[in-house]
Amino acid sequence: MENFIYANPVKIIFGKDTIKEIVNEIPKGSKVLMTYGGGSIKNNGVYDQVVKALSAYEWYEFSGIEPNPHYETCMKAVALIKEKGIDFILSVGGGSVLDATKFIAAAVCFEGGDPWQILSKRSEVKKALPFGDIITLPATGSEMNAGAVITRAETQEKLAFGSPYTYPKFSVLDPTVTYSLPPRQIGNGVVDAFVHVMEQYLTYSESNALLQDHMAEAIVKTLVIEGPKALITPTDYDVRANLMWASTWALNGWISQGVPEDWATHMIGHEITAFYGLDHAQTLAIVLPGVMTVLKEQKGKKIIRLGKEVFGTDDIDDTIKAVEGFFEKMGVKTHLSDYGLDDEAIAKVSDRLAKRGWKLGECGNITADTVKEILTIRK
Repeated sequence: MENFIYANPVKIIFGKDTIKEIVNEIPKGSKVLMTYGGGSIKNNGVYDQVVKALSAYEWYEFSGIEPNPHYETCMKAVALIKEKGIDFILSVGGGSVLDATKFIAAAVCFEGGDPWQILSKRSEVKKALPFGDIITLPATGSEMNAGAVITRAETQEKLAFGSPYTYPKFSVLDPTVTYSLPPRQIGNGVVDAFVHVMEQYLTYSESNALLQDHMAEAIVKTLVIEGPKALITPTDYDVRANLMWASTWALNGWISQGVPEDWATHMIGHEITAFYGLDHAQTLAIVLPGVMTVLKEQKGKKIIRLGKEVFGTDDIDDTIKAVEGFFEKMGVKTHLSDYGLDDEAIAKVSDRLAKRGWKLGECGNITADTVKEILTIRK
């Protein structure tokens, strides 16, 4: 196990009827901006609960945040915050709304010029507006980490950032608000969480970090057991609670401590989304089986362990098929052709990575040519 320093300041408020608890977390006298997406929170009762909880505050709202949040949209929220003198942001929605909120909180305090530099040049975030969140779609783990991914529509770029200043002050996780999610979002959320675990677990060797490995496997087992149930019985509280908590643990930092990490699947997937607008989880379901296949020698020990511990097989190829089969069972297709993409998409993604000079993966050995090979077998 490698040395590490770990701290996570996020307060989790979990369970039924917990949205009202935000009044105990947002400082009295705050001017609050509620951020949200397309308006589904107005159909499932969440909006009304938030409005009631905010009754003692001066508050404003900003809607229309996209599933892959746009830089351009975020900057409109930044302008509103400055206009109204907002000093606290409340994100209400899924990981995309929260990712946007993290960037907005950092951008409004950024003094180094164009806030896009936070993403494009990794400019340091020295402060951020405080924010909390109410999660309505478990998937990204954003509720308990400091990272975010933002798309610039103008240039078709999708980039990530993180800072110690962009942890939520609190996160409210009420599994009952996930009951009304459509099957597509349920499937996407489970696949997203699954791949988060794989990026931290499925690396070049047994890391001798036994606790992290067992924790990672426990999260994945939970997703594999409960994910399909959520499609069949979407209002089963225990199923939704287990999925919500597993999604949080998939990316709250615990299982990444002291071990190598990959993230190639995400970096490749981001480019597919940037160019073609696929759901984030759809790109992950395409790419991960390809990464496992092309890098099977490097990742072999861990693939075999995954097979034994989660899918009941000790064969590498059978394990890869089991992963792909699980994604399909969750309703998420696993080939480029399923989304009408072909060689043009492969060339476009690999060419961009070549121009950036990125070498991906835990060993830094996934080049643009490797990406082309990974995507070619996923046609």
